[in-house]
Amino acid sequence: MEEIPVRVAVRVRPLLPKEILRHQHVCVRVVPNTQQVIIGKDRAFTFDFVFGQKSAQDQVYATCIKPLVSSFIEGYNVTIFAYGQTGSGKTYTLGGGHVVSTADEEKGIIPRAINEIFQSISEHQNTEFTVKVSYIEVYKEELRDLLGHETSSKDIHIREDEKGNTGKNILYIF
Repeated sequence: MEEIPVRVAVRVRPLLPKEILRHQHVCVRVVPNTQQVIIGKDRAFTFDFVFGQKSAQDQVYATCIKPLVSSFIEGYNVTIFAYGQTGSGKTYTLGGGHVVSTADEEKGIIPRAINEIFQSISEHQNTEFTVKVSYIEVYKEELRDLLGHETSSKDIHIREDEKGNTGKNILYIF
């Protein structure tokens, strides 16, 4: 596997219905046939991957996440980090929806990665696996596991310990 420390993808979400009703406009434009966005009139930024307003969940997953999940299954530690202000589309991209019956095409990164990981586990019936799940939020410099009601931020470990241990085959999705 080629070692690349960090890759950055940008996904421009479409306007929400309430934003359209308020006559708001998208302030980020994707430059066609490039990995650039323009903010405002002329501020251009280049990223490893750029997805426009009409990008599909499966396109984002196949391009950015599937190779990471494959590396994870091969034994590498992987981190997927969604960053942006409130309302920027992180939850949609990660989860896809707030209900269990979300259509397959709307499913986000987390359900797709989980399906792929457990499919791989089912194909290796002679191997023992242990799966631990955390859904971590970083807010105001505090860490919170959204699945653990009683988890304090000091109990969440996202870095190696003083001995350099991170565990085996860790897939972090923030």
